[in-house]
Amino acid sequence: MRRGETAGTPARAALYRGLHVLADDDPRWPRDPPAQAAAACAGGAPVVQLRAKRTTDAQILAWARAIRELTRASGARFVVNDRFDLALAAGADAVHLGQGDLPPSALPAVARERLAVGRSTHTLAQVRAACREAVDYVAFGPVFGTDSKQSEYAERGLDMLSEAAELAAPLPLIAIGGIAADNLAKIIAAGATGAAVISAVAGARDPEAATRELLAHTGQLSAARAPSSPQGREPR
Repeated sequence: MRRGETAGTPARAALYRGLHVLADDDPRWPRDPPAQAAAACAGGAPVVQLRAKRTTDAQILAWARAIRELTRASGARFVVNDRFDLALAAGADAVHLGQGDLPPSALPAVARERLAVGRSTHTLAQVRAACREAVDYVAFGPVFGTDSKQSEYAERGLDMLSEAAELAAPLPLIAIGGIAADNLAKIIAAGATGAAVISAVAGARDPEAATRELLAHTGQLSAARAPSSPQGREPR
């Protein structure tokens, strides 16, 4: 969280609308997470998330610190998936928690003060529960089938996405799973206020251009990017 952002407020939640580009450590991608993040930042992504499932804590922290510098320079918000401790150590703006991670209520006070919190959900019951957990945004899916990550849940579809968006309001509802430039209009029409992508950028021949194409569909949903400074911004 940055100076001037207040924990648990609509203003902070609004900062997580729009496009979330996940920098992922799956070895099938031709670029490592910092290189993916660099392309996303250059393409104008308002939110960049580090998703690292296959390496050590030391490597995750090194990647996170590199991505923090990239996002600080570009004005994007930086989210670390799963690990609030690494998010704090890297100076991230937020932590994104899955259903198998610590619940938001278990985060220590310093984490709740310094970090915005996102929560993955896959059922309408989980959306309702997340809205009672004092999170800043809710992710829902998989909306479509996806090969980018394994999920025990079948694709949820646009009708359920619309229901989830209504339940989550006024919190931002970020669609996840199988998101690409050719289905973003349907996602937005269903009521999502953002979308998270992995392969649409990580697997693209030109990830910067892919980010720009995605933003052409989601730009109207995104919060303004934070101004950068030569010294960068430090977390509060």
